[in-house]
Amino acid sequence: MAIQEKGSVRALALVGPTSAGKTALMEALLQATGAADRRGEVGDSSPEAKARGHSVELNLAGFDFMGDRYVVVDCPGSLEFCAELDAALPAVDLAVVVAEPDPAKAVLLQPTLRELERLGVPHALFINKMDQARGSLQELLEALAPVSSAPLVARQIPTWDGDKVSGFIDLALERCFVYRPGEPLQAEIPEDLRDAEAEARFHMLEQIADFDDELLEQLLSDVMPTRDAVFADLVREMNQGLIVPVFFGSAANGFGVTRLLKALRHEAPPTSQAAERIGITEGAYVLKAAYAGQSGKLAYARTFGARLSDGAEFVLPDGQKRRAGGLFSVQGAALKKIAQAPVGDICAIGKVEEALAGQILSTTGQPQSGKADGRSRRPLFAVALVARNRNDDVRLSGALSKLTEEDRGLSLTHDPEARQILLAGQGEGHVRLALERLKRRYGVEIDTEQPKTPYRETLRQAVTQRSRHKKQSGGHGQFADVTIEARPLPRGSGFVFVSKIVGGAVPRQWVPAVEDGVRDGLAKGPSGYPVTDLEVTLIDGQTHSVDSSEMAFRTVGRLAIEEAMKQAGTTLLEPIEKLVVYSPSPAASNVTSALTARRGQILGLGPREDWRGWERIEAYLPQSERQDLIAELRGLTQGLGAFEADFDHMSELHGRLAEEAGKLAREGA
Repeated sequence: MAIQEKGSVRALALVGPTSAGKTALMEALLQATGAADRRGEVGDSSPEAKARGHSVELNLAGFDFMGDRYVVVDCPGSLEFCAELDAALPAVDLAVVVAEPDPAKAVLLQPTLRELERLGVPHALFINKMDQARGSLQELLEALAPVSSAPLVARQIPTWDGDKVSGFIDLALERCFVYRPGEPLQAEIPEDLRDAEAEARFHMLEQIADFDDELLEQLLSDVMPTRDAVFADLVREMNQGLIVPVFFGSAANGFGVTRLLKALRHEAPPTSQAAERIGITEGAYVLKAAYAGQSGKLAYARTFGARLSDGAEFVLPDGQKRRAGGLFSVQGAALKKIAQAPVGDICAIGKVEEALAGQILSTTGQPQSGKADGRSRRPLFAVALVARNRNDDVRLSGALSKLTEEDRGLSLTHDPEARQILLAGQGEGHVRLALERLKRRYGVEIDTEQPKTPYRETLRQAVTQRSRHKKQSGGHGQFADVTIEARPLPRGSGFVFVSKIVGGAVPRQWVPAVEDGVRDGLAKGPSGYPVTDLEVTLIDGQTHSVDSSEMAFRTVGRLAIEEAMKQAGTTLLEPIEKLVVYSPSPAASNVTSALTARRGQILGLGPREDWRGWERIEAYLPQSERQDLIAELRGLTQGLGAFEADFDHMSELHGRLAEEAGKLAREGA
């Protein structure tokens, strides 16, 4: 049995795919313990969550059970909103992975389980909606087994009334329970299930004996271990991440909830284990920072090491000192001012404006950086933003800063070349959510457009060009004459300028002005895009003793390259990215077809390392074709697909697509 620090609070996260019933399970836990009178009292409360019918942000609540205090972190299930979990998951004591009893949906759990394994967070599996199950538990467990690195250990087997699950047999306790509203009714193990129970229990013991030599020896000697020894092994092995215990029930009906509560009470790891994982000795670890209307910015944090008092002084990781300006308990959307928060509790802290998710607010007097990996998620979808009302530009800037500060999955960049502000996120739905919040919270309405592709141009052939700039308008005039040679270079060479002037045809001090002028001319080629991958050589020139100047030679340098490009012609170049796409194996062929349809070039396909049943696809893809790729990819992979994209090279673009790109540049000029 796990030894919990006296008076401290245990924290559990509810994770798993969208529609598995995580919020329903949280509400069932609250209702079973008297923390809520009815369903829906504490669940998803934001307008965005209600409109979508599922969680889009962390939802926090607490309850008391048999004299102990617990806090629940209900997590979004969609990969679109996965960044919400990055800072929160490392800080909980136990994660309960909620799943549906459908073998076909087993693969949906794999990203969640992999992340928990990566973080080293102990976790258990709760098969929800068992009242809707129509297959055997064994079939379900066989489908689930490949998605978990650690063995899944069934702690219960169902009992049936016709074709419906009517209760369960607890294999560790060797007791039968019949589902009833509220407390389940204990009953005798049915005679027709005694052999199945004995077989399932022995299999459970064999699984945990893989990590306990003494238990293995007992089983080989036909010696049945004591119940206490079995429980001790189950607790230790789950806490160490060696096994994943499996429970089941129905959150909607409250079935299996009491048994889950008792397992949490006796088996969840102590708070000190989470403290060690994130590297905190004393203080508050920030799960999430958010702006909460009139309350200003709040840091939702878990306390470690000692009780946290309102007014406590924090030392931030950079050494700054700040004082807590308000301490609040959190129950869904409801905040209640409190004087203290016990060890392990999750509370909201006010007036610490610099607090960010994943940080430690130290109360030791010294900064603590912690062990959190500071994971930053790469954006997968972006839009360019334009405020409908120009008067909103300043307000838009402040609002976007707040949104990206509280949501680590969002990023905001300014593209000076395209003159666009880009908001990027983990998918189209994620970015749309941010725009909805912009309107609701800050009253800023936004028009969006597609991010511009950074096309380039290059010379088609070598050319020699002589140009003269002569201007007389009274007094000193302007005169410069140059001859240049321009030739294309291999892809990725950029721009090279060479001077071969001899005899002072162009005075040395004005050669840099010619280069600057050439660079000015290369900023926009005939098709409207910057010109690259060429070498320009200054080979001759003429000057005037009075009218030549730095400005004149800069001007003639620009004229020379512009006339050279018209004479030689240019070819449009488009950026090509190298993509690494991750897909469940059954969808891999459809994914490769989708990439090919977007002018992609498949480079290779093979198994994803350490992910059974997944493929890793490498491909070249034009950047212009990637804009809505994530939506199509997720549609092909039950919402699981993901990719990483990096610029690789520029490639020539011809025909209709090149004409359309040139038209876009001219229209945007």
